[in-house]
Amino acid sequence: MKRLIALSLLFCAPMLAADARMTPEERANVLKWLEQSRKEFLAAIEGLSEQQWMWKPAPNRWSVGEVAEHIVLAEAGQFANVQKAIASVPDPEWESKTKGKTERLVAVLAPRLGKAQAPEAIVPKGGMTPAQVKERFEKQRAEIVKFATESNAPLKQYIIDNPFFGPLNGYNWLIYAPLHTMRHDKQIAEVKATAGYPK
Repeated sequence: MKRLIALSLLFCAPMLAADARMTPEERANVLKWLEQSRKEFLAAIEGLSEQQWMWKPAPNRWSVGEVAEHIVLAEAGQFANVQKAIASVPDPEWESKTKGKTERLVAVLAPRLGKAQAPEAIVPKGGMTPAQVKERFEKQRAEIVKFATESNAPLKQYIIDNPFFGPLNGYNWLIYAPLHTMRHDKQIAEVKATAGYPK
């Protein structure tokens, strides 16, 4: 009898492993953040004059236009990492390697806690107009929303390293995009609230 119980537990063991796919709650959260950050960002860059777009609070700080360009460049890279992750080999230790990462990203990114130096690839060059930023943002964002709505891939079992947070799984990278954009929406608001910003 004991042997039968042991065998049944052995066959059930794989079923007890965590599901690496998005839960309905996780999907709802990422879609909510995608919509919220989209509305915030588009409202933040709407109707700005060229002067307002290019004005810097200080020589070493970004203008609204540069922050907006950074958002577009960063989102492209973040979603590329989602796709790169799911094309990689599943990591059997994904649960332990990324434990608590979702909560950490939510706690740190959108509230704009801490400072970080942007990697060179996503440092803005200041060459995009508001129309170019909006067009590229909307196109990229539509792809991300489509993926977040439809994908049933086991996102969490695939890992790509992040320079600030270490190993992140595919779901972490998916939520990184809107949370990072919400972080920089606050930066745009800070630029606009700085004394000397053109009215």
